[in-house]
Amino acid sequence: MKLSKEPYKGTRDFYPEDEFVQKYMFNTMRKAVERFGYAEYDASLLEETALYKAKTGEEIVNEQTYSFVDRGQREVTIRPEMTPTVARMVARKRLELAFPLRWYAIPNLWRYERPQRGRLREHWQLNVDMFGDNSILADAEIISVAGAIMKKFGAKKTDFEVHLNNRKLLTAVAREYCGCDEARAYKLFKLIDRRHKMDDDKFFAEAQALLGDKTEKLKIYLQSKTLADLPAELVQNAGVLELKQLFKILAEQGVANVVFDASLMRGFDYYTGNVFEVYDTDVKNRRAMFGGGRYDDLVGIFEVPPVTGIGFGMGDVTMRDFLEAHNLLPQYQPTAQVYLCVLEVGVQGFANELAVFLRQQGINVAVDYTGHKIGKQIQTADKQKIPYVICVGEDEAKNREFKIKQLVSGKENIVIWDDLPKFSFKS
Repeated sequence: MKLSKEPYKGTRDFYPEDEFVQKYMFNTMRKAVERFGYAEYDASLLEETALYKAKTGEEIVNEQTYSFVDRGQREVTIRPEMTPTVARMVARKRLELAFPLRWYAIPNLWRYERPQRGRLREHWQLNVDMFGDNSILADAEIISVAGAIMKKFGAKKTDFEVHLNNRKLLTAVAREYCGCDEARAYKLFKLIDRRHKMDDDKFFAEAQALLGDKTEKLKIYLQSKTLADLPAELVQNAGVLELKQLFKILAEQGVANVVFDASLMRGFDYYTGNVFEVYDTDVKNRRAMFGGGRYDDLVGIFEVPPVTGIGFGMGDVTMRDFLEAHNLLPQYQPTAQVYLCVLEVGVQGFANELAVFLRQQGINVAVDYTGHKIGKQIQTADKQKIPYVICVGEDEAKNREFKIKQLVSGKENIVIWDDLPKFSFKS
């Protein structure tokens, strides 16, 4: 059988330049969230499948997970998301933890779905969560953290937009306003969640099958561009009051790029209050990049007293697309600052001595032991984007004097051994 050189469908190989961007993204995320006092945690890639059956939603478990029976006949799943895991961790040590908790992680996640732009089968995702604070101020902080990360990446406020809605409002729309029973309300939620993937004719045809003559009421609700546009029957809903408070707090904090989105649903069944998604405003990449919301009942599924929670997940795939669309990707920097080209086999020992000395000064050095001609060695350094080369031969070993060449500019400097620590090897 001929082996494929391609990665498994929906996954990526991270060559050094790709890994450089990935590490930059993760480090930027870490710096931003830690400014708000969030502490990093982690957990196993495997969970019992029962955890996802309990709360994530049937679609995720039945259609989108990598699940199997292990050798001990246990049903296990490679995690498709992190929130149920962190809820389990909080429930497990609930009596030992000091609330409110501010936690974050950047886990590797897997979902079996059709790969497409912004969505792969394997990805990494920043998860930011706060447990034990049910105030609207906590909701505002989570959105502020999301905005701070975008700013840390170099995004301007006009580059992205935060869309807000509330699950209590959506529940009222389905149950009281449109008269759905629980089963039809659930189907309506799933339909609204898919609205952005459908044209209006198809969407409202399916809504008609669920709602009958109440479909017109749904249309009126979905036409609401602001909270002031909502039908009179909904304005006193608890979800609307929470949204009004949240908009007020965000405005006081100077967060202006926030809008009400009547069709914003968020797919997971565990959300209970305010939900949000961050959208790219670039016309070439206009889409939801990431989001989250409040989930006050999730810890309680472990049969412990409930602990309120709110958080979001920011995937690496959509964030990389955003950085690329807005020309915010960093320029690749190799780990090596200097490449030592060895001219003769007899000076390899001296080249190693020089490398050790430079490394002791905090300079990253790669040594070429191949014996290739000098031109090929320099070509290797250039292809690897290493900024400086030093050619080491018998004269350099004897005189302890070196010609340092910057490859991009072609500029050369003659530097003696004792002055090497003073030389700036910056590209």
